[in-house]
Amino acid sequence: MKPEIHPKTYRLVVFKDMSNDYTFMTRSAVETKETTKWEDGNEYPLYKLEISNKSHPFFTGQHMLVDTAGRIDKFKKRYAQKK
Repeated sequence: MKPEIHPKTYRLVVFKDMSNDYTFMTRSAVETKETTKWEDGNEYPLYKLEISNKSHPFFTGQHMLVDTAGRIDKFKKRYAQKK
């Protein structure tokens, strides 16, 4: 393993699945701008997810379309043929 390639800024971060409001906390080095109050009453950095294991069809066994940011429309618009 190469030395000095891992970040030194690991801290507790709350991750929130925006499609179903599922939250969990783990150690991460992800950069965040928002904070939230956790169940223990302390403030932690908040990172918003579009999909997690609680909303992904592979893990839930259900097929549901999650298009919160209009990703399909953005793709079609970006790669549409210009006439």
